[in-house]
Amino acid sequence: MNNEKHCGFVALIGEPNAGKSTLLNHMVGSKISIVTHKVQTTRSRIRGVSINGASQIVFVDTPGLFKPKRRLDRAMVKSAWSEALEADIIVFLVEANKGLTEGVKYNLEKLLGSSTSASSIILVINKIDRVKSQILLKLTEELYEEYQFEETFFISATKGYGTTELKNWISGKLPVGEWHYPDDQIADFPLRTMVSEIMREKLTLRLHQELPYQLTVETEKWEDRKDGSVRIDQIIYVARDGHKGIILGPNGSTIKSINIAARKEMEDFLQQKVHLFCQLKVRPNWLNEKARYTEMGLSFRDGDL
Repeated sequence: MNNEKHCGFVALIGEPNAGKSTLLNHMVGSKISIVTHKVQTTRSRIRGVSINGASQIVFVDTPGLFKPKRRLDRAMVKSAWSEALEADIIVFLVEANKGLTEGVKYNLEKLLGSSTSASSIILVINKIDRVKSQILLKLTEELYEEYQFEETFFISATKGYGTTELKNWISGKLPVGEWHYPDDQIADFPLRTMVSEIMREKLTLRLHQELPYQLTVETEKWEDRKDGSVRIDQIIYVARDGHKGIILGPNGSTIKSINIAARKEMEDFLQQKVHLFCQLKVRPNWLNEKARYTEMGLSFRDGDL
């Protein structure tokens, strides 16, 4: 009987909104990464752990790959490429309904020009439920003209189509080795980061226009109480004073509803009662503060990509 264990890292890369976070959550079987209709919501590296037979798959959800402009954008994209190039397998996600965009071409050229240690680079075309089969065939042909992927999978991360076949294939490609995490662990990042991400997701879903990209959330205090509950104190940093009014809403109604939604999800995730307290602070230059980048697990050094 073969008792060999397998373990490895699988980087999920692609354009913003390609479905990386949705796929990660589906593979892990629990929500651990932000999913919104807005792009660039994943900022830091999030690792999700999935067991499939004798294989432990460590999926790495990276910030979407795009041409960066701001310092935060550059830090996010740098983090994504760093994770991708060190992974055992790279899953290159493309949206079926958007096809071979300029962003996909840019990322493919970047990937082709990089020195990656990945043993396999596979193409995963997501959101197949949104297009007809002939469009999928044409898209696949166009992509293979640019790069010869080891394998291609057609999936719908939202509905779970094709994801079992994808997970089984990945399991069979992982190197032999001991598991990196206990078999009951589904994620690798601090709980403080998770609850910060939950609050930021609720803010992102509720607010409009560009405001979500001008704010960040930091969990300042975490107090475990004797009754089994936890008190969580968070600071929501915004870039301008005018943003505070948008978040507060009429008589504080907006932040109250956001707080309720965030607290409920935190309780579901932590499996304990949560007392959630939030403060709003204006930090005009937070996008250039080292401490904010450290909180997100990003490099503050603004080097070349």
